[in-house]
Amino acid sequence: MDTITAIILAIVEGITEFIPVSSTGHMILTTKLLGFAEQDSIMKTYEIVIQLGAILAIALVYRKRVLNLLGIGRSSSGRGGVMPASRLNLIHVILGIAPALAVAFFARDFIKSLFGASTVLWALVAGGILMIVAEWVNRRKIRITAHELDDLSYGQALAIGLYQIISVLWPGFSRSGSTISGGMLSGVSYKASADFSFLIAIPIMCAASGYELLDSYKNFTSETIGYFVIGFLISFVVAYLVVILFMKWIQKIRLTHFAIYRFILAAIFWLFIMR
Repeated sequence: MDTITAIILAIVEGITEFIPVSSTGHMILTTKLLGFAEQDSIMKTYEIVIQLGAILAIALVYRKRVLNLLGIGRSSSGRGGVMPASRLNLIHVILGIAPALAVAFFARDFIKSLFGASTVLWALVAGGILMIVAEWVNRRKIRITAHELDDLSYGQALAIGLYQIISVLWPGFSRSGSTISGGMLSGVSYKASADFSFLIAIPIMCAASGYELLDSYKNFTSETIGYFVIGFLISFVVAYLVVILFMKWIQKIRLTHFAIYRFILAAIFWLFIMR
């Protein structure tokens, strides 16, 4: 690894982690194009580190909401700096992450055995189709009952959690793609689905990255630590900016646009990796 490689990979991670385009697919394609072996242990550790940078970014964006969920935020009293009361609570978050965490815990080795370039290619296509269907149904067939994050019901939170299982069992499907689509198919608005998807990313990604890091800590050496620090910081900054911009322009960037991009990425996958 060199500095340029570290920067490129961190930028790719920061851009793709939270938008529904599959960060896994992008990282596989990028590392392949850069000439890294698929099972390079240092590269695997580096990917965990830059993912942690992205997690920190999303935690910062949703810091007030996180504090409220932890009981640190207070009800609004009309004074500046006091966070408003929230109807969303930890039960919603637990329902949103428990199904995926349970599947990941009991099927970790099985999931790893399924991982491969062809798996990711088809996941990109299937995820794109789900996103198109979810947007079409959400706009025409389903009455939206949760326009904002605080309107979310326990049933809708659980439904999103169940859809998240798809991304756990099918690498490359996209965690945000499955959860946002699941929310929209459950009567949740596009914006509220994205908000909840980003929010539940914090605990589930911390758990997954922390667990993987236990197997990779030996790769933190004097030769690699500099690259890890660079990657962490760049991924953090890029992910923060991407989430802010995505939520600002969410009404103008439809899921169908991301789906089309995924189909193009799948074609690139086929040309550069499958052939």
